[in-house]
Amino acid sequence: MTTLADLAATIAARKGADPDSSWTAKLLAKGPEKCAEKFGEEAIEAIIEAVKGDRAGLTAEAADVLYHLLVMLAARDVTLDDVLAELARRQGQSGLAEKAARKG
Repeated sequence: MTTLADLAATIAARKGADPDSSWTAKLLAKGPEKCAEKFGEEAIEAIIEAVKGDRAGLTAEAADVLYHLLVMLAARDVTLDDVLAELARRQGQSGLAEKAARKG
């Protein structure tokens, strides 16, 4: 998890940076909607690689998905720790029970 936490910290540090200085700063400067759009594009690319059965392609696209997910979260001031806390809250609970609880 250290790599993911380090990446999240780097993304957070780039929030106020000059958009000409980094891709992350440029994405964040375009706003949450653009960050969400980019995340969606990367997710679709990962799906395509999964369907094709291209392990290396899926690995690369999954890395892109994780990066763009963290950028999208940062654009809305949601931290990796927030997401991890939610996962911890759900741990030990049946997936079916958790899903049913969200519907109610």
